Amino acid sequence: MPQNGIVTAIVSWILRGLTGLAIFVFGLVFLGVLGIVVPRGPSGGARADAADPGAARTILLLSNPIHTDIALPAIPDVLKAFGFVSTGGLELDYPGVQWVIFGWGSRRFYVETPNWADLKPGPVVAALTLDRSVMHVARAGHIDTQAPDVRSLSLSANGFWNMTEAIRQDFALREDGSRRALEGVSYTAHDAFFPAKGTFNALNGCNTWTARILRDGGLTTGWWTPLPAGLLWSIGLHNSP
Repeated sequence: MPQNGIVTAIVSWILRGLTGLAIFVFGLVFLGVLGIVVPRGPSGGARADAADPGAARTILLLSNPIHTDIALPAIPDVLKAFGFVSTGGLELDYPGVQWVIFGWGSRRFYVETPNWADLKPGPVVAALTLDRSVMHVARAGHIDTQAPDVRSLSLSANGFWNMTEAIRQDFALREDGSRRALEGVSYTAHDAFFPAKGTFNALNGCNTWTARILRDGGLTTGWWTPLPAGLLWSIGLHNSP
């Protein structure tokens, strides 16, 4: 092939590759926007915006750039509902505890990446493909509800307890029928990891889990919100202030 022909072929191949990449990126952005603006309504409980103010319950949605958690108030009925957490590895009825925080995620990535400095290729690949899931439970004292990574959400009493039960049901049973924490796995003295139901992947990740649990509580979210920012935007878009 003449030299000009080789150059032309290379340039053509590069342009096709760039065009394909641009289409792929545009498609992801389009799906992301669509996933935010198309509403997905409550799957359980009374609608959050229809709650009797006297019976309303407040929960917290905690977020960072890639992950969201749900914090439930450490009231006696919540501590009772998650009594198996206390007997299975993390005592929740603990001095100073005001909130119990729950987050679902990839077992390898969650367990092996307590900080960004601990990021390794193996857990990332596992999280982007298929991985077993875990439920991370942490006890917390005062949480600043005015912090930029904290959002207070009001639920009906019925929605609150439906959400509590939905979280509870996502803990996996061991072979002996118990729910026990993974031994020797935690970030601090105030958290633990438990086996969870479901398989983690890039399309069905921690933030889509959070969205599902919020819908169980009576909120409307976007149809598909794999990132925290999309989930937060969709909550503001589809629910009354």
